[in-house]
Amino acid sequence: MHIPSADGRMRTITINKKIRLWLLSGLLLLPFPATAEILPQIALYHHPKYEHDFTHFDYADPQARKGGRIVMPEYGGFDNFNPFIFKGNATPQVANLSLDSLGIVPADDPATVYPLVAKAFDLPEDNSYVGFLLDERAKFQDGTPITADDVIFSYKALTEKGQPLYKVYYADVERVEKINPREVRFYFKKGSQNKELPLILSQIKIYSAKDWEGLDFSKPSLRIPLGSGPYRLEKYEPGRYLVFRRNPDYWAKDLPSRKGFFNFDEVRFDYYQDTTVTLQALFAGSIDVREEYIAKIWVTGYDNRPVKEGRIIKQEMAHNNAAVLQMFAFNLRKPQFQDRRVRQAIALAFNFDWANDKLFYNQYRRLYSYFTNTGMEATGLPQGKELAILNRYRRQLPDEVFTTVPANPRHKDFKETRRHLKEAVKLLRAAGYDFVNGKMTNLKTGEPLAFEVLSNSANGNTFTRVMLPFINNLAKIGIKLTFRNLEVNIFKNRLDNFDFDMAIISYGVSRLPGNEQAEMWGSASADVRGSYNIMGIKNPVADQLIKGLIAAQEKDDYEAYVRALDRVLLTENYMIPQWYSPAQRVAYHNKFMFPHSKVKAGFQPMTWWAKPRQERTTNEKLHY
Repeated sequence: MHIPSADGRMRTITINKKIRLWLLSGLLLLPFPATAEILPQIALYHHPKYEHDFTHFDYADPQARKGGRIVMPEYGGFDNFNPFIFKGNATPQVANLSLDSLGIVPADDPATVYPLVAKAFDLPEDNSYVGFLLDERAKFQDGTPITADDVIFSYKALTEKGQPLYKVYYADVERVEKINPREVRFYFKKGSQNKELPLILSQIKIYSAKDWEGLDFSKPSLRIPLGSGPYRLEKYEPGRYLVFRRNPDYWAKDLPSRKGFFNFDEVRFDYYQDTTVTLQALFAGSIDVREEYIAKIWVTGYDNRPVKEGRIIKQEMAHNNAAVLQMFAFNLRKPQFQDRRVRQAIALAFNFDWANDKLFYNQYRRLYSYFTNTGMEATGLPQGKELAILNRYRRQLPDEVFTTVPANPRHKDFKETRRHLKEAVKLLRAAGYDFVNGKMTNLKTGEPLAFEVLSNSANGNTFTRVMLPFINNLAKIGIKLTFRNLEVNIFKNRLDNFDFDMAIISYGVSRLPGNEQAEMWGSASADVRGSYNIMGIKNPVADQLIKGLIAAQEKDDYEAYVRALDRVLLTENYMIPQWYSPAQRVAYHNKFMFPHSKVKAGFQPMTWWAKPRQERTTNEKLHY
């Protein structure tokens, strides 16, 4: 889950669907039986970008200077170092910086996994299992080797005591087996066609089984786990800061895919409750870098001496990531939202065009898909393979799936807004509502249509500006909307327990949608407390389409299933899409350098390094 900003990108408050991975690789071919193929990488649909003898990833500089420190903001708080469990408010940074995974998916090759703890992959022609051959050099920070037992422990901890999503992620795994101390194999259920599963399994972060002896993985804890990654957690204060120290004995520091990464001796995260407060923290020198989420501040808030004198740099960093899915999410468990026409009517009242023009300085684009910026969006009318897939379920689907092009309502002027509100009233009347004493009322129950929208305090009051026109438009058709800003932890608890009418939430979207779609939109997760199916979607056709995209073996089939799923979800109006930016806006003190490559990798602070003091601007030297 993420903290959505009123007019920008997201910040993570708990674990994302896939924890951000730092890039590694180890490459070695081993003897193998004729029935299997030992691979230095696993590519889903194309040849890997990087060959086995590559020297570094293109968006990292192997000559990057080591040393110095960087201070970055985080939001909310933490009382737990384990982001893989349901309980507690976890920070993902301990896992991100101190734990290694079996394999790595780089920013510029999202359909390929490269080795880390596993130096090679054992994949038979029938895809009945995947084996991971562990690098003999891989070790924990106390010098003990990473073994098959540690991999098996980590897998079982996730599936038996971790968040509910992991049972969905690994549902097609029949069993895991230790072949020898340096080889582990995951066998898949008979008939499984999950092409992505080997890649998904490779992203497991590896804990030390011995380090967890006698401890309960499912309980929140501030015990620092034994790591194997590039940093050690040196000190912390719950809810206030984390300080990481670079591990000079890091076992993988000389691997080609580690070249140019993790250059700072110290990485510190300071915690804030409000994103706007960090702007002043940046100007005061309390933090070194800040990603901007509010368009108005980006345009008007940096007109000061530190920026004019070059002590602080503003930069837009292009990325090729899927757009974060930021939305007004309906709680479909609520009776007033179970009719699609009611949801559609409410969506017609949201005026993005006004907000983008008056509030956002026209810096944003409207989200138009569950998979915006992936190239797999549902556009136009269905055709080809997508149409053939949807035709199998024609009797179960609304006609609009086949006859209506997915599109957000436009509000170019007040006349269009009035037309949309009239259309909304028609939809509500068709759903059994009408005006009673000026209130849009359910004629069967006598209940006026009213609901509450929840946001969280990390946004400050920025969303209030967006909500006021929405509230006013709904009031014109007799609907009462109440907006509430909650403290981050309370907000999370309300969502975990499905205790809301509508909420402003966001999801990080994979560039290759896969198993996680069942956790996000699948019927089986709709009633699981703490699941990512916050909206409570139960759509049998969507369930089948998710199974289809997971099982697809060819790229064309896979993309057709993704588009079909997108079209079905959009037609049902489960959410009101908000907006996204094609670039990340970053402001930072002029004491850092980073690679300038043609790769649209976005904001990658672990590829940055500190300038020598003599290379900083005069004002920057005085400031520090």
